Amino acid sequence: MKRRVKLLFPQHLVKEPVLFTMAKRYDVIPNIRRARVTDEIGEMILELDGDEANLEQGIAALRAQGIEVEYIEGEIFDL
Repeated sequence: MKRRVKLLFPQHLVKEPVLFTMAKRYDVIPNIRRARVTDEIGEMILELDGDEANLEQGIAALRAQGIEVEYIEGEIFDL
C-alpha cells in the first residue's frame, strides 16, 4: 500500500534521523518527492510504501514526536 504525505518537522527534529528510524522500525519504504529544510523547519513530501498496519504505526510514531502529518491526494505539489 502507498500513502502520500506532507511532513512538517519542528526545529528540534530537523537534524534528527526520524524518517530513517521510522522506516527501519516499521518496515516502511519512504520515497522523498520534495523537501525543504532550514535550521528552523523542515518540510517534506513523500510516498510511503508498506503494509497498511505498518504505515499507520509509522505515521503515528511521527506524530507522537511532534511532526505534523497531512495526507495528500492526487498529484504531488510544490512546497
